[in-house]
Amino acid sequence: MFTGLITDIGTVAVVERCGDLKIKIATRYPVETIDIGSSIASDGICLTVTAVDVGAYEVQASAETVAKTSIGSWRAGTQVNLERALRVGDELGGHIVSGHVDGIAEVVSVVDRGESTEFKFRAPDHLIRFIASKGSVALNGTSLTVNAVDGTDFSVNIIPHTKAVTTWGRVVVGDKVNLEIDLLARYLARLAEYD
Repeated sequence: MFTGLITDIGTVAVVERCGDLKIKIATRYPVETIDIGSSIASDGICLTVTAVDVGAYEVQASAETVAKTSIGSWRAGTQVNLERALRVGDELGGHIVSGHVDGIAEVVSVVDRGESTEFKFRAPDHLIRFIASKGSVALNGTSLTVNAVDGTDFSVNIIPHTKAVTTWGRVVVGDKVNLEIDLLARYLARLAEYD
């Protein structure tokens, strides 16, 4: 489990295609504190650490992960938002994020609003029903509050601090981002199927 509060920006160092994807991600995390088998959310994708190296860790992504997320477009040099898994007693400053990406949203506009920036996204038809105004959503692993929903589009505001400590300062119109709907919305919708 994660909170959607990004604690590092990693850089993809190597992508190896061998059935699955094997990816090495450079990080500022002290690698001696990263255990093999631990989970690190990388652009919101919960990935299992399979090896550690000097200043980097390695992960493997299955065909399902490649199909549902943006990971297939990663290349050497791609920067990704990183968050280590929650530990008992950690502060829950964002919202509960599983790292199980539901789909891809496309950036349709980026507009400065005062010091903040409003990003508008187009969600897949089957996921928009889970996104509500003033609800939570995780985009590229970042916990964000939804401003408004209009059809299949929804918007969020990102403050300067978030843009500075994540990859959001580099996101432009046309980019595809990993979308994880709120866990509560997912279960409420499932329960409603039985009414």
